Amino acid sequence: MTGAPPSAFPALSAEDVAALPIRRYEGEIHLPTSAAELERAMTELRRDTVLGFDTETRPAFRKGEHYPPSLVQIAGSRAVHLFPIQRLDCTAALAELIDHAGIIKVGVALAHDLRELNRVMPIEPAGIVDLGRVARRHGIRQTGLRNLAARFLGLRIPKGQRTTNWASPRLTPAQLRYAATDAWIARELYRRFESAGWLTPADVTAHKKIMEKDAGHP
Repeated sequence: MTGAPPSAFPALSAEDVAALPIRRYEGEIHLPTSAAELERAMTELRRDTVLGFDTETRPAFRKGEHYPPSLVQIAGSRAVHLFPIQRLDCTAALAELIDHAGIIKVGVALAHDLRELNRVMPIEPAGIVDLGRVARRHGIRQTGLRNLAARFLGLRIPKGQRTTNWASPRLTPAQLRYAATDAWIARELYRRFESAGWLTPADVTAHKKIMEKDAGHP
């Protein structure tokens, strides 16, 4: 991957992606439901230096409809933790982690997620790496999480749970696995980019830059 020209990355077709094997996160998933469980999750996540990050929001099907984020997914080296922010008092703990410059949070199109989270909790994100921006800098145009997973990890992420109700008081096992997979994939992609020498200190952005414009667009 290192130093590869843009021509080294031809566009992936829908058929190319469909031919790949489906993969889901198969490790531990933790869904804290109490203050004690929340503290255990945060203690574990603070031990990592790189975390996969994503959010899920209840889908809107009518014009003008808008919902706040329902779930925050954070993947560490040991497990993926899912935080139902409308049902658990976890905003202060999450804000501390998001604002921590010494812990890298990685994902795709994170500017939107962070702006939406800022509506429900005051945050000043630091240590943010948008993998779409990194990929674009290296000549890749298809920078969505699923295309990046197909290209660099050789796998297909299923979409079946995307438009389900993430605000439901009881998330199904399929929803939990879907949400965990996105955060896990982000962390795996970061490791792949890191091993290829694609990451630079300039890829780590702080709140002013990430909140002013979409980090996926230079």
